[in-house]
Amino acid sequence: MSTALSASHPAHAGQVTARPQADAGSSARADTNAPARQRGQRNASVLVTLGTLLGGAWEISRRGFFTAGDDIGYWLGVVGGSMMLLLLLYPLRKHVRAMRGWGSPKVWLAGHMVLGIGGPLLILLHCGFQVGSMNAAAALYSMCIVAASGVIGRFLYVRVNRGLVAERNALGELRRQMGFDGERRSMLWFAPQVQESLNAFEADVVERGSVKAGAGRHWLRLLLVLPVRSWSVRLKAQRDIRLALRVLAREQNWQGSLLRQRQRQARRSLVSYFVAVMRVALFAAWERVFALWHVAHIPFVFLLVIAGVVHVIAVHAY
Repeated sequence: MSTALSASHPAHAGQVTARPQADAGSSARADTNAPARQRGQRNASVLVTLGTLLGGAWEISRRGFFTAGDDIGYWLGVVGGSMMLLLLLYPLRKHVRAMRGWGSPKVWLAGHMVLGIGGPLLILLHCGFQVGSMNAAAALYSMCIVAASGVIGRFLYVRVNRGLVAERNALGELRRQMGFDGERRSMLWFAPQVQESLNAFEADVVERGSVKAGAGRHWLRLLLVLPVRSWSVRLKAQRDIRLALRVLAREQNWQGSLLRQRQRQARRSLVSYFVAVMRVALFAAWERVFALWHVAHIPFVFLLVIAGVVHVIAVHAY
């Protein structure tokens, strides 16, 4: 894209402008299509497996092979509850320094996922997908919320995080092609004030929206205000570029068709740039949303533990 308007320099005034290069964001995202399809197939397989296990547990509970009060139902509850308690070892390993060297993180994550699936399934078999007392209902619903947060975090948060990396790479490539990285002459060499405003806009919505930059508190502003602000800044930039090209056309005696061609090229490049910036900012905002949502289940973990302990005491006491 940087070649599209660089021909407007006086040394190249009589040359025919080259056709703009393909959108860097699209080409960069196309490179990740194959891995994305593979991840999609794996995710679909996991979801089908989860659905099959849940459906099987439901069917078994409907057959009446056991109840929560007999030996089978009792030990299903014991094993399922123990698996739910063992789930706490994974966050403890992440936060307790003495435990961080215990085993491979991948093994811990795999074990956490197995416990997070097996424990709730056994509890559902134990209770037969029914609740009795208020305490049992609190324990069951808390368990379902915690399990759902883990599943959603496994798929959506990871997907958003990977998408953010891809979009940042696409934006970097687009900036390189447009000459915004300082390694080549900018396609907006004739309108430096426009490039300054674009750099300021990008720094605000991308850097301030970055979770790593500690500005995740701006995620709501990005989601609600960014589309309107982007539209406003883009219209002003298009107007300034159009005026700057008219001045350049008078200085170099361009024909009207050449001026219109350069204006169309500038408009297409500008739209591609704003789309890339918005995608990075919105992915960063959604990453923060899912990160906060994933943490929001922590109170339900404590409620689950308390309700589970009370439930066990009540069962053995009465």
